[in-house]
Amino acid sequence: MEENVFPTKTNLMKYKETLEFSEVGFKLLDKKRNILIRELMTYVQKANELEQKIQKTFIEAYDALFKANVTLGIQNVSDNADSIPVANDFSIMYKSIMGVEVPTIKYERKEIVPRYSFYRTNSAMDLAHEKFNEVRYLIYESAQVENAVYRLAIEIIKTKKKTNALENIQIPKLKDIIKMIAESIEEIEREGFFRLKILKKKMERN
Repeated sequence: MEENVFPTKTNLMKYKETLEFSEVGFKLLDKKRNILIRELMTYVQKANELEQKIQKTFIEAYDALFKANVTLGIQNVSDNADSIPVANDFSIMYKSIMGVEVPTIKYERKEIVPRYSFYRTNSAMDLAHEKFNEVRYLIYESAQVENAVYRLAIEIIKTKKKTNALENIQIPKLKDIIKMIAESIEEIEREGFFRLKILKKKMERN
């Protein structure tokens, strides 16, 4: 119970308004939490699908790389790999989901342009290049999705703490204060009525 709360009608109105505001806040936060959970589940599903694709593509890529190493030699494959430029063909933007800034990786999927000499390569090397290039784009998507999952999960935890505080602490406390004020005002008015009644009887006797 809050201390130094005077049982006046002004305070009663003030705490009722605060209670109403808190209940509206709770409903909005609870709605936000539910929306964030739905968004999170969508991203989690995407993350699982991407993980399976990445694992499958990685297996295919390493299988092709193994064949290239056997047929061309590890040093030759390494030299060919060094001719492939570092990937920097993406940009990061953000979109808001209920106030949560979620990253979106923008990129343009392009056809492979081999940078190595054809006489020093074969179909296994080309396939490895193709598969690792595919992995690169899958990793772009995976990084975007996993970051979104992390940010949404953190916001859900924060929102849940706020809703719990409102539902289990703030709102019950305000209801107790309102009840105390209302009962005190009722008691004061009852005492005032009896005093007035006694005073009236005295005046009638006189």
